[in-house]
Amino acid sequence: MDTFSRFAPFIQDFIYANGWEVLRAVQVAAADVIFNSDDNLLLSASTAAGKTEAAFFPILTLFSEDPPASVGALYIGPLKALINDQFERLNDLLSEADIPVWHWHGDVSSSHKNKLLKNPSGILQITPESLEALLLHKHAFIPKLFGDLRFIIIDEVHSLMRGDRGGQTICLIERLSKLAGVDPRRIGLSATIGDPEAAGRFLSAGTKRKTAIPKIDVKGQRWRLSMEHFFITGDQAAKNQASPKMKTGETALPVLAESTDQAPKNADPGIGYIFEHTKNKKCLVFCNSREECEAVTTTLRSYCEANNEPDRFLIHHGNLSASYRETAEDAMKDDERCMTTVTTATLELGIDIGRLERAFQIDAPFTVSSFLQRMGRTGRRDLPPEMWFVMREEQPEPRALMPETIPWKLIQGVSLVQLYLEERYVEPPKLDRLPYSLLYHQTMSTLASCGEMSPGALAKRVLTLQYFSRISLDDYRLLLRHLIETDQIQRTENNGLIVGVSGERVVNSFKFYAVFQENVEYSVRSESEELGTIVMPPPAGERIAIAGHVWIVEEVDHKRHIVYCTKIKGKVPAYFGECPGDINTKILERMKKVLAEEKQYPYLMKNAVARLAEARHTARNAKLDSEVLVNLGGDMWCLTPWLGSYAFLALERFLKLKCAPILELKGLDSSRPYFINFRMKAGKAEFFRAVTELAKQQFDPMELVYPGEVPLFEKYDEFIPPELIRKGFANGILAVDEMRKRVLEWESFLKIHEV
Repeated sequence: MDTFSRFAPFIQDFIYANGWEVLRAVQVAAADVIFNSDDNLLLSASTAAGKTEAAFFPILTLFSEDPPASVGALYIGPLKALINDQFERLNDLLSEADIPVWHWHGDVSSSHKNKLLKNPSGILQITPESLEALLLHKHAFIPKLFGDLRFIIIDEVHSLMRGDRGGQTICLIERLSKLAGVDPRRIGLSATIGDPEAAGRFLSAGTKRKTAIPKIDVKGQRWRLSMEHFFITGDQAAKNQASPKMKTGETALPVLAESTDQAPKNADPGIGYIFEHTKNKKCLVFCNSREECEAVTTTLRSYCEANNEPDRFLIHHGNLSASYRETAEDAMKDDERCMTTVTTATLELGIDIGRLERAFQIDAPFTVSSFLQRMGRTGRRDLPPEMWFVMREEQPEPRALMPETIPWKLIQGVSLVQLYLEERYVEPPKLDRLPYSLLYHQTMSTLASCGEMSPGALAKRVLTLQYFSRISLDDYRLLLRHLIETDQIQRTENNGLIVGVSGERVVNSFKFYAVFQENVEYSVRSESEELGTIVMPPPAGERIAIAGHVWIVEEVDHKRHIVYCTKIKGKVPAYFGECPGDINTKILERMKKVLAEEKQYPYLMKNAVARLAEARHTARNAKLDSEVLVNLGGDMWCLTPWLGSYAFLALERFLKLKCAPILELKGLDSSRPYFINFRMKAGKAEFFRAVTELAKQQFDPMELVYPGEVPLFEKYDEFIPPELIRKGFANGILAVDEMRKRVLEWESFLKIHEV
């Protein structure tokens, strides 16, 4: 029987109604695994390839033949917006079937949730944080809710594989399965999986099933891609140069139109370029931080005003209120309106926001995965994916040191694109950390939901979760003793453990459900309108930027964390807290090659071509393309190790703590992960001899933690014993082995520079 014939009649009707002439390869492959095996399933296919339908068509067919007696399928999505979007899509699919779809997150009404509790059935869509709250507060309902749970679908699974949130999700699935006495199959969906085998192991953690990973043959897809560079002030790089002739045969990427000079006067030319090229188009503009998102939106809106045009720009990021985010989502879904939304990663994932014509990316994203996800927002409904990179920088100062004159973001952007074009490279998951912060969180959540437990029973319940397999029983004993001493946990007369008084304050906060780091946020209100949240609010009378507008602060209520404000005109920087990026070593290595090779990339526009030529000329003259250590004059040196963020961090500490005393290094100044400047009286040979000999010596990664340092990285690190924090940082964050391998490679330079 062919796949289509195996589907339930209402699914066949849905396929006919949507005019699908054939099933996609991913849908056939998924149906084969779900219908004909008992395996877990990892579906990795491009954005808009039909992965959601691929998973649900066979699941719903099975449910129509044998209805589950509880919630039959649990769909876990990383974003509320994605949950809402899939909720609407599934409602359409199931309009003719008697299979209900429920959703559960912070913005869903209590009445909707109560209906589910009374009649658990069909499909439940939920975020990891809401699933945590469900296990915590509805502990007794779990067997009734999920007693016949057969499938768990994790959407955008790649987004959960580089931090505690993914570990939390796997822990929650294991806890739920044990409580409900079920063994559901797991299905992971993603467009960007760097190491499918590792992702498959992650997906199956704690189960006895293997993960099927169908290889989906996809036709080659054409991209529309461009990358332009702008100096924010002063002449552009290509002002006095003729446009070079591109070798378009090198890739399948066509060059787009040249830059225009039609930006408003006295404006940032990069933002003016975006302003001009979003006219009469439906576009997304991706920024790498919420601050930049606010600044760009405010500037674009001021251009509309200066040109007497109606405002055509929306804004979307995680600190905005639900009403602002949903307004942007609804406006983008309306194909009759040519609107542009400035956003962060909140619109990077799978929400369908209609017929997008173009995506812009300001500067380079941190990962190949983000680049692919963001470009994948376009290209739906038979349009080719289209991304315009806009790289902006200030003109280098005339007396700037050499490494500061290199356009690192431009080089990084080229590296990201080339790595995917040449190798189909995507970052692998990072699954080798020591997740002590999450261990605290799951310990407290388990105690809060289960009540009094003996230390042994608690350890058995928590440490047997697969995600904690790298954590020893001795470390867990150390954690529990510390939690008792700090009143996070309390001993009872029966020698059992319960949540302590201090722990109650943590667990009873709604912020406990999330394991990702948060700043102390203040709600921002204007009359009855909820605008969103900010951190570090200024005093009354000062201005703030949020929701793409500027507001004057009328009052700050520090006790209730509320800022009252009134809208005014103008521009001011926004601040939402730190936004660190994790860049892989592979990207830095390709950046070095970009500087060293002569290759022209057909997607580069004339300013970017000229700026890259300048950078290559500078790099060649300084021997940056062949040397890792270059002299900047006198005793000032620059080291370019071409290492990713965490290996670079390990190198910084290796130089400061191990090498500096021997080589008398002074004034170490890092621009992570690109270069380190320092002063040194020694020569190159002496430097390479010292660092390679020290790298050969066996040393504990703990030696790279500063004396007395307690590096708090994760949300609940403050509750962890300092010795475990230091151990987790040294052995789980710092990429010491990768750093040592790179330093040992420098032995070849020693022979060259020895006299």
